Amino acid sequence: MDLWDMIAPDLYIYQMFTTRRNKVFLALSGIFITNAITAELIGGKLIDVGPYLMSIGILPWPVVFLTTDLVNEYFGKDQVKKLSILTAALIAYCFLILLMAIGIPASTKTAGITDQQFNAVFGQSMWIIVGSITAFLVSQLIDAIIFQYVKKRTGNKWIWLRSTGSTVISQFFDSFIVLGIAFYLTGKMDFNMYVASGLTGYSVKLAIAVALTPLIYIGHGMIDKYLAKDGE
Repeated sequence: MDLWDMIAPDLYIYQMFTTRRNKVFLALSGIFITNAITAELIGGKLIDVGPYLMSIGILPWPVVFLTTDLVNEYFGKDQVKKLSILTAALIAYCFLILLMAIGIPASTKTAGITDQQFNAVFGQSMWIIVGSITAFLVSQLIDAIIFQYVKKRTGNKWIWLRSTGSTVISQFFDSFIVLGIAFYLTGKMDFNMYVASGLTGYSVKLAIAVALTPLIYIGHGMIDKYLAKDGE
């Protein structure tokens, strides 16, 4: 092994953190992964929205889709797919670690968190996990495809259309897939409650997504300005 073979990996890692374009991708990826995992971890808590139920995990998802659109805009749908698969694997890993943690008895020598308390917070059923990961991957794929479809036909114009439009459609599937797998197919919700809860969650996510539309333009402006400093 010559000197170049020894230092090349280090140079590659160094370039990842020095190239402005790579820095943008790493920052967006960090925001994307953090919000996706957070949404999954808190998703087991159901709250009342009028007479209907909604998962509290809905709240971070608009940020995930917002970040998806920015990654898609600057790095393409292939990178969105890769990032989505990586995030799904990390979510599965988190649940695996939680499953192991649940299986280890808590100490009875201190007044810390009991097994019952820990399980009540993190002991989501396997169907919720399957539903969440499936909904995540399907909705991300739909979002990426629709975003690029609209962009090819509008060019650099109408950013709001490809961003909000792709989110509106993809979040519809996300809302109903997770509830369908985790609650309707398992008999925890009847059909009427399933539809009503799905529409409620979708409406909330849609309202948040529309409200975040200005952030798309702010994000574009910041990234364009940042990349322009290096002529990228």
